[in-house]
Amino acid sequence: MIREMRIVEEAKKPLSMQPKKFALWLFMVSSSMLFAAWTSAYLVRQGAGNWVIFDLPGLFWFNTGVILLSSVTMHWAYVSAKRDNLGALKAALFVTLGLGLAFLVGQYFAWAELVSNKVHFVGNPSGSFVYVLSGVHGLHIVSGIVFLLIVLVPALKDKIHSKNKLSLELCTTYWHFLDGLWLYLFVFLLLNR
Repeated sequence: MIREMRIVEEAKKPLSMQPKKFALWLFMVSSSMLFAAWTSAYLVRQGAGNWVIFDLPGLFWFNTGVILLSSVTMHWAYVSAKRDNLGALKAALFVTLGLGLAFLVGQYFAWAELVSNKVHFVGNPSGSFVYVLSGVHGLHIVSGIVFLLIVLVPALKDKIHSKNKLSLELCTTYWHFLDGLWLYLFVFLLLNR
């Protein structure tokens, strides 16, 4: 009796991603492309001449520290949820919220510093670019704060924990993206004045 050997291939599992994660990553990639286009336009326009060089607001340094710290507190929130430390989760979310608001207030005062130094939105393109880059990033921070508030409500009801943390994970990813985006913009502006 001859045994017949069969080689059976198992069906490959398709690559998949949770739909909300996919949507968030798609949004972050789109936003990255938008800022990449603006920073490219900045460099092209700078090379065309008629470019006023000015000092960036000193508050941009402070705001950079604030947003870096907010990423640390957001990570603290995520780790706390993984460990079911719900008290620390709530505290970390509130601190992150406060730091996000402090960043926005700092950006407002940084713009006021630009105005007092006679750098306006309308006028030389060098100032316009600073307003657009920091302003649109500020709008992204506002969306991050809204996302944070959406996560905070169930967290206050103890509905976010180690077994239910998708919304927190998405919020954390987005918040770190906003942090990285600001660092990119700030370093870009420092190096290309």
